[in-house]
Amino acid sequence: MLDSRATDDGTAIRRRRACNACSKRFTTYERIEGDEQIRVVKRDGRIQSFDRRKVLQGMLTACEKRPVPGDVLEASANRIQQTILAEGEREVTTRRVGELVMEELRKLDQVAYVRFASVYRQFKDIDEFIAEVGRVIRKDQP
Repeated sequence: MLDSRATDDGTAIRRRRACNACSKRFTTYERIEGDEQIRVVKRDGRIQSFDRRKVLQGMLTACEKRPVPGDVLEASANRIQQTILAEGEREVTTRRVGELVMEELRKLDQVAYVRFASVYRQFKDIDEFIAEVGRVIRKDQP
């Protein structure tokens, strides 16, 4: 192991390691699984456990081929989870999770935000897509 330390937000241990066979370096994150189980209420009424990895995967997909570092996305996923926990509810809707993801992506990368929003909001046609791009442009103008 090369290095081990807490992440900036204190929610995980970041470990830098090197493979003895090939000498490549990699990073792992270890998180404590607490009793704080968040349940996500899906649109169809089903309930699932909150999965931070699914949130992160959605963000990674939206940021594919975009200049957003993985550690920045990790921090965003942590903020989303911490926000949900801080709200004190044990059940959260997929809508709330999606809104939090879009808030984070809007700050990080406009293209990734629009990609995520187009899938999350299920745009029906190009007009809805253009309207959303227009909203992004207007919000970023001084």
